[in-house]
Amino acid sequence: QVQLEESGGGLVQAGGSLRLSCTASGSIFSINSRGWYRRAPGKQRELVATITKGGSTNYADSVKGRFTLSRDNAKNTVYLQMNSLKPEDTAVYYCYASTISGDTWYPNWGQGTQVTVSS
Repeated sequence: QVQLEESGGGLVQAGGSLRLSCTASGSIFSINSRGWYRRAPGKQRELVATITKGGSTNYADSVKGRFTLSRDNAKNTVYLQMNSLKPEDTAVYYCYASTISGDTWYPNWGQGTQVTVSS
């Protein structure tokens, strides 16, 4: 199992920036992809950005050019730098990691961190 600890959420004005961090512990060796999802009020959880073990990144169209996902393997940490924030970015952001056991992939989630963007 993998445990994910998030930090960095908060309240910011539109146009501002925040950086989210997510540190993994436990069975680090079993991690494949990592990233962030979010759930806005009244909406389903959606992908924000992911990075594979090989370093390939994928971003939601709504955040391309504004958000950057990076990682520090030595610290088992991924970062989501969020710039030019908009009120529609308001959501609970969840850190994500996929792990493998045998031939089965499992999703692992952090507890979530609130990001609120005021207009």
